[in-house]
Amino acid sequence: MLSAPHGASACEDVEAWWPRLLEVSRVWPIPIDRAMAGGRAADRLGWAFASGYQAALRALVPELPPDTMVALCVTEAEGNSPRAIRSSLRRESAGFVLDGSKRWTTLGPSGGLFLVAARDEAACGERVVLRVARVASTAPGVRVEPMPPTRFVPEVPHAQLHFDGVRVAPENLLPGDGYDLYVKRFRTVEDVHVNAAMLAYLVREAQRLAWPGEWVERAIALLVTLRSLALDDPARLPVHIALAGALALGRTLVSEAEGEWAKTADDPGYARWLRDRELLGVAGKARMQRTERAWERLRR
Repeated sequence: MLSAPHGASACEDVEAWWPRLLEVSRVWPIPIDRAMAGGRAADRLGWAFASGYQAALRALVPELPPDTMVALCVTEAEGNSPRAIRSSLRRESAGFVLDGSKRWTTLGPSGGLFLVAARDEAACGERVVLRVARVASTAPGVRVEPMPPTRFVPEVPHAQLHFDGVRVAPENLLPGDGYDLYVKRFRTVEDVHVNAAMLAYLVREAQRLAWPGEWVERAIALLVTLRSLALDDPARLPVHIALAGALALGRTLVSEAEGEWAKTADDPGYARWLRDRELLGVAGKARMQRTERAWERLRR
């Protein structure tokens, strides 16, 4: 992190970013290290985020292929809670059939493999049971519909996905409860890996623009903290508490970084940062609720 080159080549689209991420990822076997290396190599916030996202998926499902772009597909028209999920898996013959649609699938237009959360129609009881299916983007019955670019990090594409009678072999269902083991845990895993990648991106910019060494020192200390949290169990309540504290420290560093960057306001990296920094506030309410629930459970 400290001795790598301070510059980063311009990267305008997914086709340019993905080979670069694969190149740096091959050096690092642990997902959190890949996240930081990908963030360090990014020339903008969007690619740092995307690097952390891919690393987080590997931390959640270690057996994912290393050279295939993957997307987790949860959100639908009514939201992303279990009761909002209408996509379904029904048993048929020796396997399953997937039907439904997803929205806002990150990197969906370029993804090669989708992890799709869907209702298990064979499950009994009032509680909605989700399973997660591995589905190739080229599988018969899969249709990928690119969505318009977002106003921040527009380079990172999103898609609506449609599944019409897609056949899923039993070995392509991830084991266990889809919500508790994957959807719910991913929120924590993603926060750790994405924030580590974005902070690594800022460290590179700090070195490129000669920000104070004291800022870099504190940023590195926070990266060490995030790395430790990434190697812990994301379901543990103390991890949620520590992560909330780490993210609060990160917000302080970001605020100070903007003051330093404003001293070189004509820098193109600063213009992209001003455009993209809204990304940092996405899912802020969900993070706050996660922390509140962790404190409540710890105090019982």
